[in-house]
Amino acid sequence: MRVDVAIVGAGIAGAMLAAELAPHASVALLEAEDAPGRHATGRSAAFWSETYGGPGVQPLTTASHAGLAPWLQPLGSLHIGRAGDRPLADALLAEFAGSPVDLREVDPAAIVLGLRPDWMIGVMEPSCAYIDVAGLHADALARARAGGAVLLVDARLRAAERRDGRWRIDTPAGAVEAAVIVDAAGAWADEVARACGVSGVGIRPYRRTVVQLRVDPPVPADLPHVIDLAGRFYCKPEAGGRLWLSPHDETPSDPCDAAPEELDVAVAIDRLEQAVDWRVEAVERRWAGLRSFAPDRLPVYGWGAPGFFWCAGQGGFGIQTAPAAARLAAALLLGRMPDLPGVDPARYAASRLR
Repeated sequence: MRVDVAIVGAGIAGAMLAAELAPHASVALLEAEDAPGRHATGRSAAFWSETYGGPGVQPLTTASHAGLAPWLQPLGSLHIGRAGDRPLADALLAEFAGSPVDLREVDPAAIVLGLRPDWMIGVMEPSCAYIDVAGLHADALARARAGGAVLLVDARLRAAERRDGRWRIDTPAGAVEAAVIVDAAGAWADEVARACGVSGVGIRPYRRTVVQLRVDPPVPADLPHVIDLAGRFYCKPEAGGRLWLSPHDETPSDPCDAAPEELDVAVAIDRLEQAVDWRVEAVERRWAGLRSFAPDRLPVYGWGAPGFFWCAGQGGFGIQTAPAAARLAAALLLGRMPDLPGVDPARYAASRLR
């Protein structure tokens, strides 16, 4: 197979980029698993929050709203804290002062019934929304196919060699030739780079745990996403009065098919019970995924070597920034200026990490 661009990884980053590129170039999506979205994309906590990732990520998140709109449902996010967390609330408000992000101080006890009295600080982020990740990912893959992109599964990049301005890529699904390789391999991004003879940029995976709980009383449908200002846990409502809860863990990991550990599940429940008087009746599901960061915790979009392009390091905000990130990366790959007001491409360039 001969194409203009081979995108390594068919998760949300690779799929959205393929959808943007396919009308302008021939594209192959190389997916290591037997179906796309097995790892970070399929294990997301699935919410869009303009504060998540900090001010450096916010421009991409805000610019992605229009592209995500068909897949969003209102949720809201309530940042809560104890008296000692007042500086964290002030810092959050200061970080986004003057930005498009709407933040307002509220009484958290009026929003979360059963909140323990010592949790007295609340900052509401009304714009936060639930993302239908499966629908978004399927739509991106469908648009990529409609544009002529080809998806190859069980096609892990084993090695790649560049000769005469083109890559020859070895995969279990057969050889692929491409002018450009895009590294959208998530936790495996640095491994893919090294297999291409390109120096890594320090992409490091971290494990994040999520559990689904049945609690008493059942979680009301209008509960917002709730996040501890100190980063000790977050939770959000799910169908049937269930709760999705994470201990906000970041455990360094090798690239792998991540699995939850019982200690992290126990820590999550303990932190929830310190904040609310709900009774946990059952842990119904538990899972873990890998969130991958560059050393400065900003995503990496740009050229790393001749014919080698980074689309990696999206941390836990890759889905909420995917439309703008895909437009940014596609423009750079096609030699165009990105049309993304408020987004500075240089902030995310791979060259900043050399």
